Amino acid sequence: MNSDENPMKVIQSPLFARKVKKLHKNEKKELDIQIRKIMNDTEIGEGKKGELKGIRVHKFRAKNTRYLLSYRIKQDVLELIMIGPHENYYRDLKGYLESKVG
Repeated sequence: MNSDENPMKVIQSPLFARKVKKLHKNEKKELDIQIRKIMNDTEIGEGKKGELKGIRVHKFRAKNTRYLLSYRIKQDVLELIMIGPHENYYRDLKGYLESKVG
């Protein structure tokens, strides 16, 4: 499928939006590239199990930092959940998801 005709809608969690605001301009550029990659191949991220079932995590580098970007697909909607460096990432992601449910 050509990305120009991709009907996928992209939404950001409030947590994702807050984290993106703290990124530098060149990191945001790289993030945009990575989001397009996910839109073109939704299976690019590693599927999670257990408490994080249904979530995929895509890893990429921006500047000298390795970022993890978690997302999930529901119908034609790409939900960007969280972005951040690896340290405490999964702990913070679980905490965020639990706070949304509970």
